[in-house]
Amino acid sequence: MASPDRVSSLGGSPEETELSITLTLRMLMHGKEIGSIIGKKGETVKRIREQSSARITISEGSCPERITTITGSTDAVFRAVSMIAFKLEEDLGAGSDGAAAGRAPVTLRLVIPASQCGSLIGKAGAKIREIRESSGAQVQVAGDLLPNSTERAVTVSGVPDTIIQCVRQICAVILESPPKGATIPYHPGLSLGTILLSANQVRG
Repeated sequence: MASPDRVSSLGGSPEETELSITLTLRMLMHGKEIGSIIGKKGETVKRIREQSSARITISEGSCPERITTITGSTDAVFRAVSMIAFKLEEDLGAGSDGAAAGRAPVTLRLVIPASQCGSLIGKAGAKIREIRESSGAQVQVAGDLLPNSTERAVTVSGVPDTIIQCVRQICAVILESPPKGATIPYHPGLSLGTILLSANQVRG
């Protein structure tokens, strides 16, 4: 374990408090990405859990999108995000001519309460611009809420190293400005069409 003075502190907060902070990060993923993270017989996700010591849960469901939730100390969460980003890059690269195409950019979609997005964007977009410039990753905050929720998608793309820098900075902002009011979490696939369809099936 790194000694406390070597742990990089988030947003200048004292190292002792940072070590005890529990962070929860929610990410929206497509079927193919989920397959990459779970791996054969769940081996990949098991390895990421063990090596990062973060709790990782993946929402159930047959819809094309699922939510991956990572919970743990900030350090454990960043380790897990790092492993996920490198795994996605590896699998993306395998699908194309890795050498010819160079490193394919990886995209992670974080799901963040809308009440925290203002702090993330900053006055006239200053904070998000600063995050883009210092991390080298692309960051986009969706203008619209995700369906039936009070959350928005924040898309981060780049090579894994820049993504990890970017996620660290986003988390620093989130930890400094807790969500205001109640958050209605986004559940993929709970659209009206799905609900009507399942109601009809029950009647049949």
